Amino acid sequence: MKLDILAIGAHPDDVELSCAGTIAKEISRGKKVGILDLTRGELGTRGTAEIRDQEATAAAQVLGVEVRENLEFSDAFFSNNASHQMEIIKMIRKYQPEIVLCNAVDDRHIDHGKAAKLISDACFLSGLRKIETIMNGENQPAWRPKHVFHYIQWKNLKPDFVVDITGFLDKKIDSVKAYRSQFYSEDSKEPETPISSSNFLDSITYRAQDMGRLINTEHAEGYNVDRYVAVDSVFDLI
Repeated sequence: MKLDILAIGAHPDDVELSCAGTIAKEISRGKKVGILDLTRGELGTRGTAEIRDQEATAAAQVLGVEVRENLEFSDAFFSNNASHQMEIIKMIRKYQPEIVLCNAVDDRHIDHGKAAKLISDACFLSGLRKIETIMNGENQPAWRPKHVFHYIQWKNLKPDFVVDITGFLDKKIDSVKAYRSQFYSEDSKEPETPISSSNFLDSITYRAQDMGRLINTEHAEGYNVDRYVAVDSVFDLI
């Protein structure tokens, strides 16, 4: 299956919190989108890896993505090394995305910045023909995505560009709320965490509103880039 977009996150819920509006919008336009989680988030304070698996499946159904896979890297202890790069390369070559969306280049959680570099490096290496990978007994052809875009997470990083997601915020929030074990609930008996407060849940909306305000729309999501983004005409900009 060839995908238009492969959204990759260090943990289940990274993608939903950061770029689900973009995903929902592109799916509505007929694009094929998949999600790849690097870990099961097994070190998360709340819930269990098994619960997160169920929640990730539910969130994927909300968004309507074509596929969701998990590489089951060790939460917090994966590294940007050859063995981890090769596993991501296999996935990139399997799905041949034009665009990869991935973790923030700098963030509060150490896994996020680490994953950003790991994924970016793997995307480049995936285009090298002399790196051989095999899946289902067959050699995989080299494939390099046209673009790698880093979504913004906990920190308020300055975006290099923003995407208007007006009309898709509700679906984004619904996909986030699929992770019931992780986020605010009056009935929860779980320990409090930085993302379990009502303020954090509200921040999904007010951050999207503020980003939208800056480009004169209702809601938006911001991204950082590894290299310049080109347009054919200044009239492509809104």
